[in-house]
Amino acid sequence: MEAVAKVFLRKGAQHRVEGGHPWVFQTELDYIDGDFQPGDIVDVYNFREKFIGRGYINPRSQIIVRILTREQEIIDRKFFKKRIEAAWRHRQRFLEEPEYCRLVYGEADLLPALIVDKFGPIMVIQTLALGIDVHKDMIISILEEMFQPEGIYERNDVPVRELEGLKQQKGYLKGNFATERKVLENGISFYADVENGQKTGFFYDQRENRRLLNYFVKGAEVLDCFCHTGSFTVHAAVFGAKHVTAVDISEHAIELAKKNADLNGVGDKCTFQVANAFDILREQTEQKKQYDVVILDPPAFTKSRHAIEGAARGYKEINLRGLKLVRPGGFLITCSCSYHMERDLFQAIVVDAAKDARRTVRQIEYRTQAKDHPILPAAPETHYLKFLVLEVM
Repeated sequence: MEAVAKVFLRKGAQHRVEGGHPWVFQTELDYIDGDFQPGDIVDVYNFREKFIGRGYINPRSQIIVRILTREQEIIDRKFFKKRIEAAWRHRQRFLEEPEYCRLVYGEADLLPALIVDKFGPIMVIQTLALGIDVHKDMIISILEEMFQPEGIYERNDVPVRELEGLKQQKGYLKGNFATERKVLENGISFYADVENGQKTGFFYDQRENRRLLNYFVKGAEVLDCFCHTGSFTVHAAVFGAKHVTAVDISEHAIELAKKNADLNGVGDKCTFQVANAFDILREQTEQKKQYDVVILDPPAFTKSRHAIEGAARGYKEINLRGLKLVRPGGFLITCSCSYHMERDLFQAIVVDAAKDARRTVRQIEYRTQAKDHPILPAAPETHYLKFLVLEVM
């Protein structure tokens, strides 16, 4: 076996990593024994020189090592193929439409910083850290062998790569195809823009949660704020809503949302508006508008622990106004995709909003992300989505 450098953790810093978390931070490091290049595979030991795991190293990153395995096994093509095959089996087991899914979800699939989304015959890849980026060509060859995709697109146009010393970039890795693709979710078709859409072009993480709308929206008047490309909007309309008002600040997203409604024959039941959802919520509460269902699925209000206070104010405001817009007997569906907005805090904010709105609420459902976005309990960063359904009494 090829010799690798040894990374030793300082005393007292090993517990989180030994408990299953795949990240080693710079602050947890004691010393490194042996030579290495950024992106190389290294072994991690605790202060008693007990082996913890094997992963890739990048001294430029605050996450200096990301662990790939708890065994001293060779990290080669066979290793990566084994990991991707296991991820695919998981999706085939739990998803009704596995051809349209997040195939690899980074740390939760034991492939840190690797994202692969499957859009039928097209795949989109993100390599978000140096140690996985150096294996990109190998990973692409494995995807080609396993799935024979018509095309592969790279969406590495994300700032986090710069923290790893990598440049932002996007483009074709295989094929030259139309980047507006059709995907299938819960039997409903959607267009996804893999070139210019947010993230990789479509948010698969709310799949099961969107299906839940079937219980709430029949004959209902619905307000969908932060609607993006209309996934909740179209689900609501297809599931029997009387009318859906959909709002998003992005003109590009609204144009695609309109196409998605028309694609499913429900464009006549939907009204789309390019506007700031905060403004719409404020205006409509002042006008005393009422809906049977209000959906709040905003983008992350914070990406750091330092901004929690401001994020909490944002969540409080939209939930306060959203609750005021729900008719008695109706439902508020509210979400947070901010990892730092923990479940208990999010629920406390919503309860506080209900008190200030003078609404009595009953929890109907609490859920998290879809099964193609699995969660490692030892790595809370993999658990980010909160999805809460409240009945307004």
